[in-house]
Amino acid sequence: MKPYLLSIGVGVAVGVLYALLGVRSPAPPSIALLGLLGMLLGEQLVPVAQRLISGQPVVAYVKTDCAAHVLGPQAAPCPPDTQR
Repeated sequence: MKPYLLSIGVGVAVGVLYALLGVRSPAPPSIALLGLLGMLLGEQLVPVAQRLISGQPVVAYVKTDCAAHVLGPQAAPCPPDTQR
């Protein structure tokens, strides 16, 4: 039940933001796609910030896990023993 409540809450917040910015809802496809890209990138800011604060390697995370999440599995580097 919690994911559903979070989803509707975030949806309402985005609806309010759209109204404040004067964007139609549902947004035109290009605006909607840019919004989805922004959501994917924003979702990755928290783990990157956590790694920066804890002193863990950030670049390796961005090149592997972050890239695969944002760009899809084809963006993840291949293991050295396999070929594409």
